[in-house]
Amino acid sequence: MSKSPTQTIMRSGLGRARGLGSAKTGAAHWFAERATGLALVPLTLWFIYSVLSLLGAPRAAVVAWGGHTVNATLLLALVLIMFHHMSMGLQVVMEDYIHSEKRRLVSVLLMKAVVGLFGLAATLAIIKLALVG
Repeated sequence: MSKSPTQTIMRSGLGRARGLGSAKTGAAHWFAERATGLALVPLTLWFIYSVLSLLGAPRAAVVAWGGHTVNATLLLALVLIMFHHMSMGLQVVMEDYIHSEKRRLVSVLLMKAVVGLFGLAATLAIIKLALVG
């Protein structure tokens, strides 16, 4: 009886792992979460200070404040960065805890659509405030 020839594959662990997923986007996603989180710190502090300084102010003063170019720009930056940061964070949670591929994909797409709509609504409200003020 002769043995059938066997083929020995000499591949490293890295070679076997290639094609099983990308290791490149995780670092970029991680960095983007940290960068947006860092950007939110001064913007949130500015926003809290501004809201506290406007407490009890008449509507006309709030509209004038929102109509100022710097305030409208910072509000827009706060809203856009906040919704982007929230979207990235929720995506990571969904990817970690939803194990069905189909359910995870639907959940992430639905979440991104809802976050996008809320972001668009907030952006339009800020633009409207800036144009009125």
